[in-house]
Amino acid sequence: MPTIALEHHAPLRWEPLAAFLAARAIAGREAFVDGRYERVVNGATVTVDRDLRMTVPSALADESADFVRRARRTFDLDLDPAPVFTHLRKDPLLRPLVKRGTRIPGAWDPFETAVRAIVGQQISVAGATTIMQRLAGVLTPELVAVAEITGMPRKRADAIRNLARLVAGDRSLLDPEPTLDDSIAKLTALPGIGPWTAHYVAMRALGQRDAFPHTDLGLRKAAAAIGIEPDRLLEHAERWRPWRSYAAITLWESLAG
Repeated sequence: MPTIALEHHAPLRWEPLAAFLAARAIAGREAFVDGRYERVVNGATVTVDRDLRMTVPSALADESADFVRRARRTFDLDLDPAPVFTHLRKDPLLRPLVKRGTRIPGAWDPFETAVRAIVGQQISVAGATTIMQRLAGVLTPELVAVAEITGMPRKRADAIRNLARLVAGDRSLLDPEPTLDDSIAKLTALPGIGPWTAHYVAMRALGQRDAFPHTDLGLRKAAAAIGIEPDRLLEHAERWRPWRSYAAITLWESLAG
């Protein structure tokens, strides 16, 4: 099976990146096994190990370029982490938490991540993962558009089906826009997608590095722990631009110890 080295700027902190993605992995579609990411594609498994080596089954070799693109987005491999580290450490309150090589846990499939963001509104990571497992067999726009979705309020299920119908008709709906504001405007124009969901999708699926879901309860809790008043978090975060997404990941990681 072909093995491809995924080029990137060092350092890269694999363990927290893997932990974030593993907690949200959809059984039957993806998993972390012995610290290695595994993605099932047409019955075969593409893997990425902690040394950023991708192994592609021979039967899928013709799709290698697409898999490389998806892996680079999933593990945020186009980032040069040095400017992020330098900039975020300018804030004395955030400085003790900032670590070299922090990355944004991205999305192998932006549609999956957008669905998960809607599913995860106001429920725990574990609860959202359970619901996503129920959808694992139908996670394409065409199938989700007509799927029976249970375990959540009706309006939320309707929002997911509506998103699926729109993406089925126009795959570019989940392409990144030139600016964060453009991406947020496009997403919040969709029924059932508010600012938190839009910023979460922009961060993880669209590669918008300044997205910041400031109303997130975890971010507010982590901010309070380092002396930032939760109600002033968005104001304080202005000093983290244009890397607010990395500040968000840093704060979330602090909750995990």
